[in-house]
Amino acid sequence: MTKKQSWTADLIPDQTGRLFVVTGANSGLGLATTRELARRGGRVILAVRDEEKGRRAADELVAAGVAPDLLDVRPLDLADLDSVRAFAGRMREEHARLDVLVNNAGVMAPPRTLSPQGHELQFATNHLGHFALTGLLLDLLAAGRDSRVVTVSSINHRQGRLRFDDLAGERGYAPMAFYNQSKFANAVFGQELHRRLTEAGSPVRGVLAHPGYTATRLQTRDTSGLLRWAFSHLGNPHFAQSPERGALPQLYAATEPGLAGGEFIGPDGLAELRGAPTRVRLSDAAADPGTGRRLWDLSERLTEVRFPVTAS
Repeated sequence: MTKKQSWTADLIPDQTGRLFVVTGANSGLGLATTRELARRGGRVILAVRDEEKGRRAADELVAAGVAPDLLDVRPLDLADLDSVRAFAGRMREEHARLDVLVNNAGVMAPPRTLSPQGHELQFATNHLGHFALTGLLLDLLAAGRDSRVVTVSSINHRQGRLRFDDLAGERGYAPMAFYNQSKFANAVFGQELHRRLTEAGSPVRGVLAHPGYTATRLQTRDTSGLLRWAFSHLGNPHFAQSPERGALPQLYAATEPGLAGGEFIGPDGLAELRGAPTRVRLSDAAADPGTGRRLWDLSERLTEVRFPVTAS
């Protein structure tokens, strides 16, 4: 991919007639992504944990000029696999196809908390929920046009590793280390999904993206103590870019014509902290096929979701 320093959301092609699901669409990167997709004519299902906040976000977009018939708010708590199944079931009842799934939502560095199914909250929300959602919607995506799964990871994936012997942090929990683990899992999943889709001859493409360092509620909503203070008073005001800029890589991944599966899109600036979308490097550890197979098998077992694509 040619480096596109000047790429902006104004270059998104017309999306009229296309259907998107954006998780975590009521704020931050998800809201910015939803705004631009709908502004270009795409219909967006705002998959949100809090329906009231989702409706307020949709009202905000309508007040800014987005056509109300392009926005549809639906409840989805990615930490709860029962909620994921309910969301997917409603999608299957109401739609015959889906063009793009943007796996955007996430939590960051909360105190140790378990999901309803007993998984560590960050791993459950950021990875397992998106894994299950993708598998449950894959047949709708296969019926879509230029269909894609965009999984949002982080530059922090390069600092992460999978604690297969202690995924829930029972023997030791550090909030940022387990956030990095979840973002590493996103990167491994995105790469393994691409590999399996390609081997199966699926028309669906798996693409990865990361926003660089972007100021969102993620850093201040879930974190606590010194970490929250550092984000609020040091990092975000002085180094972070806006959600509108941070959303560009995932918008590029979702809409750029001819983009190949398996790409990892991030900012082109120094240390990938900010800038315009370009191809960036996935860590060698995240690209390892053995790690991919191991995480995939574990995720199928923990979620009880089996994908209609298998590894060779």
